[in-house]
Amino acid sequence: MNKIIISKTATVYIAIIIHGFGIIGILSSQYSAWFIKCTPFNLIIMAILLLLQQEKTNKKFWLFAGICFSTGFIAELVGTHTGLLFGEYSYGERLGPKLWQVPLLIGLNWFVIVYCVGSFMEKLHHRMASASSAVISPVLVAISVIIDGAAIATLFDYFMEPVAISLGYWQWKTPDIPFYNYLCWFVLSALLLWLMRKLQISTKNHFATHLLIIQGLFFLILNLFL
Repeated sequence: MNKIIISKTATVYIAIIIHGFGIIGILSSQYSAWFIKCTPFNLIIMAILLLLQQEKTNKKFWLFAGICFSTGFIAELVGTHTGLLFGEYSYGERLGPKLWQVPLLIGLNWFVIVYCVGSFMEKLHHRMASASSAVISPVLVAISVIIDGAAIATLFDYFMEPVAISLGYWQWKTPDIPFYNYLCWFVLSALLLWLMRKLQISTKNHFATHLLIIQGLFFLILNLFL
């Protein structure tokens, strides 16, 4: 059991403040470049806050985190070098240090997104079960967490893509973002969410759902004004 050293409320406020200032700064012509350069620090801080709010970490949790990181990084490595996954694209210089032309933070981002989505879906089904007297098949719950969760992760990428392109995080070699990118996102997210349930990873994390919503709104707002 983790000893949570930052209150649940404080982590949410920190995330709101950082993303709020990020929106204002990015949309500001005078300070935009500086705020964009801070993106790697934002990703790292959110990941740290997420881990600090994790009520239970064990070998399975760290194994899952490592697999998410490795799977995400390797998938992006294959994608950027061969186009066999996601499509033909390349990363810019704004996401921090790279290994073989892929930012290391991409693996961390995959873990954060998948875990937050999985935590959100598990919490949603738990509340639905508590509010209803109907008995829902565990198999249907598992399918919903995996399939619906993968759809949410893909939707998250859908809102993130135009912003990332505008800010120079990565660029596609085609004029439009290929549908194949979203298909790969869905399949990989579904596989990782399946693994999350298979390993019975604890989803008791107050911050996960809040972070998912905050980051989703962050990209949605920037989509509207960039």
